[in-house]
Amino acid sequence: MTSVNERYLMKTHMLDFDHPEIQALIQDRGWKRLVPYEAIGAVYAFVRDEILFGYNRDDSIPASEVLKDGYGQCNTKGTLLMALLRAVGIPARIHGFTIFNELQRGAIPGVLMPLAPSRILHSWVEIQWDGQWVNLEGYIIDREYLTKVQQTFAGQCEQFSGFGIATPCLSQPQVDWSGQDTYIQKEGIADDYGVFAQPDDFYRKHGINLSGAKRLLFRYLLRHWLNWNVDRIRRKGIPDSYIRTRESPR
Repeated sequence: MTSVNERYLMKTHMLDFDHPEIQALIQDRGWKRLVPYEAIGAVYAFVRDEILFGYNRDDSIPASEVLKDGYGQCNTKGTLLMALLRAVGIPARIHGFTIFNELQRGAIPGVLMPLAPSRILHSWVEIQWDGQWVNLEGYIIDREYLTKVQQTFAGQCEQFSGFGIATPCLSQPQVDWSGQDTYIQKEGIADDYGVFAQPDDFYRKHGINLSGAKRLLFRYLLRHWLNWNVDRIRRKGIPDSYIRTRESPR
């Protein structure tokens, strides 16, 4: 019989941390040689900043595919984070939610917003640390992209929603590992679906964000447009035309 703790360390189809590329990454970075606090911080920083914010073909792809893509969003980056943490001995589980789609406005061009569901499937990772479960969500937005948004809306330390971010203080969001919770989209949560030991079970129960023709359109066309838009913001900042045509998102 699998113990409770073993459930939060096991490999699954999605958490395929025995994949050669994942094992090579762990070996090259020396994460298994670190003490747990430092290992969590190193893995977390890698997923946050070296796996860029972007849109994969599907929410339920395995961790090895997220690593190969080199980008992801809340759900897919969370899968990779869970896999890497379990691989270095840190118990991890998934907490499922939905978020209001308005927090994606800007990252998703306005013309595409009507195609997005009003509530988008969302998740964050919880880890066992210091005798309790700690919430990790601040890994979703990479530092370079976040900095460009902060530069456009400089000095804002009030409720902010847009560009894939929903935080009470844009200038000082809770995104750095310090042994405590981290958040970057928490203020946009709509529904709470509870915790799951395995992401496979979460997606099996709640599905994914799109289905049918919309799913195919997103997979083969629209996500490439979204990724182009996000990358443009990361490299050049938010276009002046966007700022002129709408108020600052709050």
